[in-house]
Amino acid sequence: MKPVRTLARVMLSGIFVVSGARNLQNPDRLVEAAKPVTDRVAPLIQNLHPRIPTDTTTLIRANAATQLVGGLMLATGKFTRPVALLLAGTLVPVTAAGHPFWTNDDPAARNNNQVHFLKNLGLFGGLLLAAADTEGKPGLRWRAGHRIDHSRRSVQRAVRTARREAKIAARSAATARRVPG
Repeated sequence: MKPVRTLARVMLSGIFVVSGARNLQNPDRLVEAAKPVTDRVAPLIQNLHPRIPTDTTTLIRANAATQLVGGLMLATGKFTRPVALLLAGTLVPVTAAGHPFWTNDDPAARNNNQVHFLKNLGLFGGLLLAAADTEGKPGLRWRAGHRIDHSRRSVQRAVRTARREAKIAARSAATARRVPG
């Protein structure tokens, strides 16, 4: 399964590497479409820290850099699960800003944006699968449960051993009292 998994990650990452590089080099072409989304997000970012830049061009560049670096990491198999979640997060503003088919009056533009919206939804699903993929290794939930069960069994063994030792010690003490000395 490893070759299939590796190939799928490379294929999934391609769109993020290419569009991330393209948007990093030329963010100005996206400003008009992104402005409604960045205007909504800017106050939230300012609440986090007032020195974080919130202009539309900078936010486009930050998203593009995240997609470029995240796409490369996904393609090379580095931190694939958290990177897949990060890339999924970058798709939300891109999809909302770039493909709002619900606002188009022109049927051709509406159809085009709807197709791209659904494509991004499919990418989002693929990224969620990549984020959940443990590559055949036990996941964190299983490992934590297994560790808890192991600890519980160890404690139960220790309690049984202590009880057994206490019974033996009690018998020895009773025997020692009965023996005239």
